[in-house]
Amino acid sequence: MSVLPLIELQEITKIFGNGAAAFQALKGIDLTIEAGDFVAVMGPSGSGKSTTMNILGCLDVPTSGVFRFRGVEVQALDRDQRSLLRRRYLGFVFQGFNLLARTTALENVELPLVYRGEKKAVRRAAAMNALDQVGLAPWAGHSPAELSGGQQQRVAIARALVTQPDVLLADEPTGNLDTERSIEIMELLTRLNATGITILMVTHEAEMAAFARTIVHFRDGLVNRIERGVRAAERSIA
Repeated sequence: MSVLPLIELQEITKIFGNGAAAFQALKGIDLTIEAGDFVAVMGPSGSGKSTTMNILGCLDVPTSGVFRFRGVEVQALDRDQRSLLRRRYLGFVFQGFNLLARTTALENVELPLVYRGEKKAVRRAAAMNALDQVGLAPWAGHSPAELSGGQQQRVAIARALVTQPDVLLADEPTGNLDTERSIEIMELLTRLNATGITILMVTHEAEMAAFARTIVHFRDGLVNRIERGVRAAERSIA
């Protein structure tokens, strides 16, 4: 029995606006992502990579085409069903961290479980486990202002992990960090990927994309080329 791909995009288009003001951001995207892959999405501004990531994250819907997640046609789901898929299977990491300033690292990580209605003891235990995964358990009681940029991004990653998602979507996760902190975050994402989490990451930085196993290059609303195989970082070492 063949195993279904985790994600399939077939002839995905996206048009914004109407009439003479219409803009076609995606012109027929075909892309397959297997469970457990680490995918870096690259391309110039306006190439369609962010629009594609919004569709993959169930934050937007395509104008036409088929988007399957584990065989389920996502574009056919209603808003509530897409929201449920997003909460249960997807975790999000953003360039700007998006942490609440007046709460502790632990409380920030707990937030997704608060929205789920989990009991305090359950969410505290889960949040501490997630912080431990990113090496920040000793900083659980610190506010974002008391943490470095790299530590804040680790908290943001822990917040994405606390719901135990199948897929981690990272939008320029190293964009606000210096080179040393960026490499630390990429090494963390690599370790998380090794545990079985599928990672989809948008980046402008070739050095960060080199940590991925698959690099998808976008141009003019289409997938221009795909590099698959051993991580580029491993190839350069070899």
